[in-house]
Amino acid sequence: MAETWQFQIRITVAPELADALRSGGDDEGRDLLEAVLRERNAALKCQFDAFADYVEEAERVGQDQYPLYQWTRDTIGNPEKKAKYLKSFTVYVCGEQVYEQETADWLHARLSALVGKAGIESVSRFDTNPANNPQPPARK
Repeated sequence: MAETWQFQIRITVAPELADALRSGGDDEGRDLLEAVLRERNAALKCQFDAFADYVEEAERVGQDQYPLYQWTRDTIGNPEKKAKYLKSFTVYVCGEQVYEQETADWLHARLSALVGKAGIESVSRFDTNPANNPQPPARK
């Protein structure tokens, strides 16, 4: 029986658009993105903010239950990586960070059509197949 993978879409945007997306400020690119996302009950989450939330939760609950804690903490503390992840956003659909292929394909096509417009730099598609994804670093 074949595996059924789930998918995720991420976008990279210019710093000005990233600021508008994170703050809710007025921006043409934000308006374009939100119009597409509304069609699939989707929303964006800044990857830097997601990483910071993970670190905060791990520190509150206990780091032993969070295998990526140290890597994530080091990442958000690195100025170069912080700049990168402040421009990177994950598309959540109905509150979920992974979803079926049909939804991912639709989002990828619609969002890719916006690349080069109003600060939208790139669109990427990922799947949950472990063979296609880096595995967590070994624990020390």
